[in-house]
Amino acid sequence: MKIMTFTRRAAILGAAALPMVRRAAAQARPPVVVSSANRNNGGVNCCAKAMEIMKAGGDTLDAVIAGVNIVELDPRDNSVGYGGLPNEDGVVELDSSCMHGPSRRGGAVGALRNIKTPSKVARIVMEQTDHMMLVGEGALRFAKDMGFQEDNLLTEESRIQWLTWKKSLRDPAGHTNWGPGLDAPPSEQRKAAVLREIKEMFPQASDELLAEAWENAIHPPHGTINCIALNEKGEMSAVTTTSGLAWKIPGRVGDSPIIGGGLWLDQDVGGAGSTGRGEENLRVCGAHTVVENMRRGMAPKDACLDALKRVSRNFNDDLKRLAAIDLNFYALRKDGEYAGAALWNKASVNAARGAQFAVCEGGRESRQENSVYLYERKI
Repeated sequence: MKIMTFTRRAAILGAAALPMVRRAAAQARPPVVVSSANRNNGGVNCCAKAMEIMKAGGDTLDAVIAGVNIVELDPRDNSVGYGGLPNEDGVVELDSSCMHGPSRRGGAVGALRNIKTPSKVARIVMEQTDHMMLVGEGALRFAKDMGFQEDNLLTEESRIQWLTWKKSLRDPAGHTNWGPGLDAPPSEQRKAAVLREIKEMFPQASDELLAEAWENAIHPPHGTINCIALNEKGEMSAVTTTSGLAWKIPGRVGDSPIIGGGLWLDQDVGGAGSTGRGEENLRVCGAHTVVENMRRGMAPKDACLDALKRVSRNFNDDLKRLAAIDLNFYALRKDGEYAGAALWNKASVNAARGAQFAVCEGGRESRQENSVYLYERKI
């Protein structure tokens, strides 16, 4: 009888203790940071910085914002922050959103001018107000009230690209108000004339910059940086920040500052973000869709590909129409599994490399990995 009582007691204690053991084991995970790739190793540097802060005991939101600040402050990345390509009027307008998993809160800013680090402003909206989002003039006033300094975000390089775009404008009849004559010559002649004028205005401009300026004038780029982090305790945070679509109508806001569109996080499940054409992502509430897919049991890779299939369906899976769209998703699940996924294997037929994203895990170095993709461009 005593032996049976002891055995029952041990069994009861063991059953009660088991969930505690499982919970402890679930929390013992290596930290992970994922982000978009970005120019000049921006994503790699972002992930490395975020990991450094988490390993030092910093909060996950501190980590991801410090990571994207590197790209926001880099004038060489013309899709984010300082040096971003401007709107039609030559004014840089920035968008950002952030989410903090432990507090389940978020904040965002849209069409923010003259502030280099909109991600920091989005965080203060979250922490210091009962609002979720501030935009335009109100967002700028708020940022100044919070001690942010105004700066001119247009660099000489981005100004050159904006002027190239302005001079490339033509109406359907081929006329332009930005050329030296009344009629615009054929495309290749027009290109040569525009670049010659820009070279005369900016003699120091390199041939590489002029070629990029013309390409961006004809095919307006859109970029962004998204970063998601998971620490050893299972806490998560995420941020997305961008200067948006080049040459946009003033006041245009894409998906990046829209919580549920360009960013979504539930640390019981995971987080997701997006870069690329925001309008198409918004039509499927992409980041939220990816996280809800993971909630239903999909792996991050499959969750992202499903969201991309929804984008494709909006175009009746017409590859000719979809060819003009560049869209990427990034996902990090609560157990540390991650993925990057793209609509196309390459942003364009002439792209030097395929779709990639950045990741840093535990003790490993920050690096780039290839994204999975839905469609392959024919070369």
